[in-house]
Amino acid sequence: MVQTSARLLKLLALLQSRRVWAGGDLAQQLGVTERSVRRDVDRLRSLGYPVHAAAGVGGGYQLGAGKELPPLPLEDEEAVAVAVGLRAAASGPVKGLEAASVRALAKLEQVLPSRLRRRVNALQSVSVRLGESGPSVDAETLAVVANACRDVERLSFDYRAREGAASKRQVEPYRLVHTSSRWYLLAYDLDREEWRTFRVDRIGPKPATGPRFRARPLPAEDVAAYVSQAISTDAYRYRARVTIHAPARVVAERLSGVAGHIEALEGDRCLVLTGGDSLENLAFHLGFLGFDFEVHEPEELIDHLRRLSERLARAARSRQG
Repeated sequence: MVQTSARLLKLLALLQSRRVWAGGDLAQQLGVTERSVRRDVDRLRSLGYPVHAAAGVGGGYQLGAGKELPPLPLEDEEAVAVAVGLRAAASGPVKGLEAASVRALAKLEQVLPSRLRRRVNALQSVSVRLGESGPSVDAETLAVVANACRDVERLSFDYRAREGAASKRQVEPYRLVHTSSRWYLLAYDLDREEWRTFRVDRIGPKPATGPRFRARPLPAEDVAAYVSQAISTDAYRYRARVTIHAPARVVAERLSGVAGHIEALEGDRCLVLTGGDSLENLAFHLGFLGFDFEVHEPEELIDHLRRLSERLARAARSRQG
């Protein structure tokens, strides 16, 4: 009986880890026959877990949504991760989650073993939040976008551009990318017929989902790098390509993925692709990185740096006089 209960918990964990499981794959993971898998699935259903089954190619077992939330078995590390995440969400940038996060955290900590509660409390007691990390995102909007990405469904929404211009968008959503301060959606814009990156906090309230679509090949294997380049260069008036005389890992500590895309070069150098709305801002950020650098483009930035260096030199000479 104990062995069967343990197997049920493992089966439930497997169903939660993947959207659809073939019966043979579950049997292999559990070390039992497919007939035993069918009996265990029936036991889960009797406990209130809505496990759906579909035959044929692409079919299998799928854990669906029920009327009530059934118990979720968590391993130690998973429980700690959930508790820490709830505490962060209670004061985080996603609007609408604060009160719910506090309630959920109270329920979780009530049943946490003392050894895990000490780990969570130790982390919380020495952690300090430093100001606001970025614009807040509506929790419901984020959930709709995430579900559309998962379920391969089209999205329609109102969007406010960086300059404030409003527009209506019809997209195929693919990935959500999160930096330390913002959420971005990588999607294919159906009206403009091109890949676009959208800031989720600029997506209007209540985005609507549409019909399912056939997924396209992604624009790059490394989605994070693709979005990093899009938000650090493509969105700006001026785009710069600069070689910095410092290792990529060192530059990355001072230049976030939102500010530039970094590629390592030989000889402790790196190539940085970045952008800005003004030459003054670009010059300022490059200068305050603290490393020697060479600007390859644009020419306007090179000319601006030359004029700036002459002005600074005159200021230094006047001080000497």
